[in-house]
Amino acid sequence: MFKSILAASAPAADIVNLVPIVLIFFVFYFVLIRPMAVKQRKLEALAKALQPGDKIILNPGIFATVVQVEADALYVRIDDKTRIKVLRSAVAGLQSEKPQTEK
Repeated sequence: MFKSILAASAPAADIVNLVPIVLIFFVFYFVLIRPMAVKQRKLEALAKALQPGDKIILNPGIFATVVQVEADALYVRIDDKTRIKVLRSAVAGLQSEKPQTEK
């Protein structure tokens, strides 16, 4: 009876074949997924901490200055007399920050 249970279980070779798949998952996690999540958290914290007068860059590449802050949106000035309302999620970063180039 004990031999039939062992014979029905997966041989060690099948488990060894799963090791490369698990290693690939860990490589993808630490090289792609985790850095993107960290970057997203930093960007969300930046968007929450914006105050009037901050100079920002919006996602389409528009340079703007924060004029007024609302719960989920910002009023920004993009020219002397041009003010627009944008979502906080449209903020790409601060103007004073140097853009990060990916290697």
